[in-house]
Amino acid sequence: MRKGSSNQQQSFTALIKPHLERLYRLAFRLTGQREDAQDLVQDVLLKLYSQLDRLAEVDAVVTWLSRVVYHQFVDNQRRYASHRLHVVGDPKFSRDPDLAVALQTSTEDLAEGEFTQERLQTALNQLSDDHRLIINLHDVEGYTLAEVAEITGISLGTLKSRRQRARERLQKLLEKGPE
Repeated sequence: MRKGSSNQQQSFTALIKPHLERLYRLAFRLTGQREDAQDLVQDVLLKLYSQLDRLAEVDAVVTWLSRVVYHQFVDNQRRYASHRLHVVGDPKFSRDPDLAVALQTSTEDLAEGEFTQERLQTALNQLSDDHRLIINLHDVEGYTLAEVAEITGISLGTLKSRRQRARERLQKLLEKGPE
């Protein structure tokens, strides 16, 4: 292996490694499958490897990388239109053990076990793709609305209204209970 190539690989690894887990979580939330998430991240990393100079100049690396993952996911969705966005409720890939905490439900409800992970996942799966995306990026993964706007290319005002509608719909689904 040439020395220049080794330096490039080390530089690339140093830039990417601190963000790899978060990118994988995002990919997992978008695809709903571990294998698909791994493939998505791998596709992105292969594309980015040749763009090391551009990557080194980015200020908000994790936001920029997340945008690349999101756009690659959208491109894949267009390519494979029969696939649908699914979110799998695996607590180890969630920032919070229970999304209900991020949605500001009362501690009494949590103590009573009213919002179980299974009920929450069922409710999330009933949201539209757009609403599920904003809940996952903002409430689960903890991106700010500005970061979500940068990742998705959707205006901040639109995101705020979608987040509000998504939370209201999710709340109604959770109040309604299992069908």
